[in-house]
Amino acid sequence: MRTRTSSVLTASLVLALAAGPLAAPAFAAPPSSPAAASTGHATDGTDGPDEKALRAALGVVPNQHATAALVRVGGTDGRWRGSAGVRDLAGGRPAHPNALFRAGSITKVVTAATVLRLAAQHRIDLDAPVQGYLPDLFTPDFEQPISVRRLLNHTSGIKPGAGLGESFAQVYERRFETLTPQEVAASAISKGPEFAPGKQQRYLNINYTILGLLIEKVTGRSYASEATRLVLRPAGMHHTYFPGTDPHIRGPHNRGYQTVERADGTVKLLDVTEWNHADRWAAGDMISTTADLERLLTKLFRGKIVPQPELEEMFTTPAGLPDATRSAGLEYKEVGGQVFWGKSGSRYGYSAVMGGTRDLSRTLVYSVNATDAKSAKRNPVIDAITAAALR
Repeated sequence: MRTRTSSVLTASLVLALAAGPLAAPAFAAPPSSPAAASTGHATDGTDGPDEKALRAALGVVPNQHATAALVRVGGTDGRWRGSAGVRDLAGGRPAHPNALFRAGSITKVVTAATVLRLAAQHRIDLDAPVQGYLPDLFTPDFEQPISVRRLLNHTSGIKPGAGLGESFAQVYERRFETLTPQEVAASAISKGPEFAPGKQQRYLNINYTILGLLIEKVTGRSYASEATRLVLRPAGMHHTYFPGTDPHIRGPHNRGYQTVERADGTVKLLDVTEWNHADRWAAGDMISTTADLERLLTKLFRGKIVPQPELEEMFTTPAGLPDATRSAGLEYKEVGGQVFWGKSGSRYGYSAVMGGTRDLSRTLVYSVNATDAKSAKRNPVIDAITAAALR
């Protein structure tokens, strides 16, 4: 499970809102603050999550790396729930403990599960070329067949699709524009293949954008309706939805911020909560809660969503690529001698993880309002949460 992190902010941190810059509150919660609330049973021993370390990890929020954090640790070894931070910098009220947030690429877990359920119903053949399902999308440059399985495990060789810009400044300026999945897919295909199918594993959103189009083609219904019918409802994810072109988060949520450096070297925080992420679609446009993601993880791993043998696709990396860590919708990482399967996701202002051991002895779901969520640098808040939960 890969995490994403943020850069260090200076003491002159201010909040930049549409109405103009406001002074940011001090990034420190009082020891008795309800913003660092927790519930559940954990342990300071060797068999379960470390409650003391978890409290310490959340106790520093809000700070320069995160404005809010929601954590759920579960499994047979023990459980723990915690929240910290503020719902918005202007008001400084405690973070919503059950907030909705942008789950980013965790959407791919739902997309993969939807495809695999359709495969179990014999409506999709995982070994069949996607060109046969979507003949109008592909050009003659794609001579070699790309199986549906190659899309699921990121070995298709298809290049990235178009976006709304290369830098944060560019995409922020265009954050309310709509770039359709069809436009993204067409732009990727127009570039021709990058490598022969199955020769490499390269993690790209385009694979799951095309899977979304595949779902719509074989069912005759929208991606959102099929993913809801086949995955969200069976998992009991009653607060999860796909916003489409709506830039708002509908329901209680903690606002997201992005660090931006000024020309003079100082920094500001931009509120990035409202954003049209329609171009991410089946690859990363889901809005959810930590409780809903925990339900998905538990029921999925127990075989309650995707039946055998299709479920094995989610725990099988591509053959012939020994360094590959990604499967259909998931990825694995070894931590402390245990193998954890899960998925991370990020949108500006929001970083999230859903994962656990296959036997569900330990699970972790978090949403962190990271101040540089799309950065590849390490985030000490996320690192501390992960270390305490998965030790």
